[in-house]
Amino acid sequence: MKKRIIGINIARALAVIGMIIVNFKIVLGEIGNNALKTFAHIFDGKAAATFVVLAGVGLALMTNSVIKNQNRKKLKIVKKRIIKRAICLCIIGLSYVPIWSAAIRHFYGIYMIATLPFINKKPKQALIAVLALIFIYPFLLTIYDYETGWNFITLEYKNLFTLKGFLRNLFYNGFHPVIPWTAFMLVGLWFGKQNISDKKFIKKALIINSCALIILQFISYGSIRIISKLSGETIESLTEILGTNPMPPLPIYMLNGIFAALTIISASILISEQFKNSKIINALDKTGQLALTFYGAHVIIGIGIVEAINPSKLWKYSIEFSIIYALIFSLLCVLFSIVWLRYKKTGPLEFIMRKITD
Repeated sequence: MKKRIIGINIARALAVIGMIIVNFKIVLGEIGNNALKTFAHIFDGKAAATFVVLAGVGLALMTNSVIKNQNRKKLKIVKKRIIKRAICLCIIGLSYVPIWSAAIRHFYGIYMIATLPFINKKPKQALIAVLALIFIYPFLLTIYDYETGWNFITLEYKNLFTLKGFLRNLFYNGFHPVIPWTAFMLVGLWFGKQNISDKKFIKKALIINSCALIILQFISYGSIRIISKLSGETIESLTEILGTNPMPPLPIYMLNGIFAALTIISASILISEQFKNSKIINALDKTGQLALTFYGAHVIIGIGIVEAINPSKLWKYSIEFSIIYALIFSLLCVLFSIVWLRYKKTGPLEFIMRKITD
């Protein structure tokens, strides 16, 4: 159990660092070197997806033993705790929206509530729901205009603070819409219900998901080029449909995010077990334990410092500056977690969340 948690914390730390790189690139700027842009774009959608899948794994780990023992009373208590955490995340996330339009926490809270009915169901039912969410979404695009409310140049969303605009953004065309993004948490729930302490299972999961990820990348890249030559459609327009970009979250992106997340989690579990005495593993384990704190800090402190120094230059910095700053900030997060956990048991925001919801 302990080894399994360490691996999950490693994956959580990597996901947070990936999100820091993505968000710094978006807000600060990505002008310049194309190779660095390509490197930074690798994390687009995958880091956040991994974070959500990990949350699903966490829900499974919270409830597995209770469900196995058929302890209905305790299960009811755990479910109430999850609902409290979901509500708390929604409130925190909504408070972020005026300063950070890409905030994921209120989405995250809704995913948790939507996933709750599947906690004591058979794992296969969660996978059926995953497929339904992924393949229903393209049909929604034929009914509703995806670009409604968006200014994709400034990344501003018109009428976000009206009921209609907010619900449309939340469920359909926001940065992380409930449909289909809840699928990521359901995949995590399914994965967490497997025997993830079994090295053979984890190795198999790593091989299958990493191979699927590579094959899907080739399918996406190849189909875009072939169809472009045959039909005369531009690569840019085809990439929106057949590419792995997170907006809109079409099936290829969703499957890509799932395979990437399960590859990262499986690899993290295996590596942490193999090198459990490594200082790097220990540091990342601690960083993962403070993931909620660092997610908040990278917006308020990380981006806030740059904005305070020169607000007019946001979106105009070079890609070199954005990536180097993101890596420096990530390193400071790692160092902070090492020092903080020498004296405290949990991170600042993690402590507040636990006090409110337990």
